Amino acid sequence: MRILVRILRYALLLWLVLFAYNTLFPPVSTLMLSRWVTGQKVAREYVPLARIAPSLARAAITAEDGKYCRHHGIDWKAMHGAINRATDPDGEPTNGASTITMQTAKNLFLWHGRSYVRKALEVPFALGIDLLWSKRRIMETYLNIAEFGPGIFGAEAAARHYFGVSAAALSPQQSALLVAILPNPKKRNARAPSAYVARYAASIGNRMDKGIETRCLR
Repeated sequence: MRILVRILRYALLLWLVLFAYNTLFPPVSTLMLSRWVTGQKVAREYVPLARIAPSLARAAITAEDGKYCRHHGIDWKAMHGAINRATDPDGEPTNGASTITMQTAKNLFLWHGRSYVRKALEVPFALGIDLLWSKRRIMETYLNIAEFGPGIFGAEAAARHYFGVSAAALSPQQSALLVAILPNPKKRNARAPSAYVARYAASIGNRMDKGIETRCLR
């Protein structure tokens, strides 16, 4: 028990240090750090949410977390039903139980890959982030650290890589395509989407202006 308490204490201290760093400076993900350490290329230009097309946040909420403005970091109902959820052609969940806040926690503090341990750790981290950051700050961080392709992180780098425009100039269709590749950015391409990705992006585009709540981002 003493060893477990010590591990939890160190984990909490590490989380507080990383949280403070990512609050004071442009946030970086563990995957970005891993690529830097191993000498791999990282393309990322941090931009505030005001310089990202609103359609990208709407598309992300539509596809990833429809209750983003209403929950406190965790969508408990979605988590409860995640076990029986179908997968898409790439083997990814069609509508994952991880909220945008949980994905932000994973990207900032945890490792990638499928693990029940990591999934369990996402919950307290997400609750802590939701308590200390505004919804607007969480969304800004998420869109700046999400991986959109090998070595391509954040909305600005993704917009310029795939469409040759700034994040602020993204069209609704381009925003939907970028969000459609997020479940598997190493296999999917927003500039040359597969038939499935094109259909998925069209579905996101059709739904993202129909009752999607974004008031928490103002």
